[in-house]
Amino acid sequence: MSPYDPSAFPPFAVTVDLVVLTVRRHALCALVVRRGESPFQGRWALPGGFVRGDEDLETAAARELSEETGLGAHDPLSPMPGNTAHLEQLGTYGDPGRDPRMRVVSVAHLALSPDLPAPRAGGDANSARWAPVEVLLNKDGGFAREEEQPTQLAFDHARILADGVERARSKIEYSSLATAFCPPEFTVGELRRVYEAVWGVALDPRNFHRKVTGTPGFLVPSGGTTTRQGGRPAQLFRAGGANVLNPPMLRPEV
Repeated sequence: MSPYDPSAFPPFAVTVDLVVLTVRRHALCALVVRRGESPFQGRWALPGGFVRGDEDLETAAARELSEETGLGAHDPLSPMPGNTAHLEQLGTYGDPGRDPRMRVVSVAHLALSPDLPAPRAGGDANSARWAPVEVLLNKDGGFAREEEQPTQLAFDHARILADGVERARSKIEYSSLATAFCPPEFTVGELRRVYEAVWGVALDPRNFHRKVTGTPGFLVPSGGTTTRQGGRPAQLFRAGGANVLNPPMLRPEV
């Protein structure tokens, strides 16, 4: 067997990109940053960065999440504390021309958290903001502030964002992922509005209530009530130990 020659293979870099989703003002929103450096200087992009030499992929993704949002990555084996987000690997993107600087392979991650505050820019980004995913994925116009000409996201980030949104939309059909958008204690109505925001549809309140409360272990009463929705006090729940909604709650066809 001939000896391994590293110089026979072209060098390439590895990055992590984050699809950070939250529900703000009853709309599914993603975190975007304005690039402060070339390539695509001034264009909006997903947050992310290069994987450092001493990092594995999960560590790099958690670091970028902390730098961009101040949140830690949630340990799935422990209850969801207040200052963490659900973080999972989404996919790998390695088109040879996706980055004009050099060959770059990106391992994208999906992060979900309840209503998050205004983001802070870090790294090579000179501004950051939340934007509705339907605007970011608008192929006819793209995303821009009022004084800007709409443009598509930098790199292949529109594709990555679309994949992240579809992952979230499909997983809440059969898993407890939707509760990651909720605070530790929430009402059934608040959970329903998460489904409506992620799917972009209106759901029947009675059918929804019967479905999510009828699956053993999916929701657990916390023992309290709230009037933050207005009207009569509503019962508060927390996510139970059941991670699978069976039978699944299929999203309506739009």
